[in-house]
Amino acid sequence: MLPRCARFEHHQNMTARQLILRSVFPLTIISFAAFTKWWYVSPVDAPDTMMSGFPLAFLSDGWHTSMSFQIFLIEFAIDLLVYFLFWLLVMKLFDRYVRNFIISKVLTFSLYILATTIFVMTIFVASFPEHVFKIKRDWHMEIIKTGCKMTWQVQERPGIDNDNPRTG
Repeated sequence: MLPRCARFEHHQNMTARQLILRSVFPLTIISFAAFTKWWYVSPVDAPDTMMSGFPLAFLSDGWHTSMSFQIFLIEFAIDLLVYFLFWLLVMKLFDRYVRNFIISKVLTFSLYILATTIFVMTIFVASFPEHVFKIKRDWHMEIIKTGCKMTWQVQERPGIDNDNPRTG
C-alpha cells in the first residue's frame, strides 16, 4: 500500500489529466476556429492572395477556382500545436495556482458540444473536392499587410496606394 502522501499525489495527477481532457482539447479546437491572423501576400508569379493562420499562414485562396483553398499541412500542424500548448500552459497554471479549480460537467459538456460541432463542420468543408492539400507551401511570398480577426469577420483585401503598390 502506498503512503498517504503518495496516494494524494497520484490522485492530483489523475485530476490534472482529467483537467486536460475536459478543457484543453475542446478549448484548442474552439480557439483555433475562432481566432486567426490574416495575411495579404504577394506570391512569386501569382496574384496577390489572402491567407490566414496563426502563427504560420496555413490557409490560402486557391488559384484554380474561386471557391477553393490551398491548405498547407505542416503549417497547420504547427499552428494547432501552438494553440494546444497555450491552453495546456493556461490550464496547468490554473490547476497549480488556483485552489479548488473545478470545471463543472455542464461547462465540460458545452465545450465538447461546441468543439465537436466546429470539428464536424470543418471536416465537411475540408472534404470539398476543389480544395488543394499540400504538405508544405511550395512558393515564396512577400508579406504586404497582416492583421488579426475573428473567423466570422470578413477581411477585405487592403487598398493599395498608387505611389507604393506594396502598402495599404
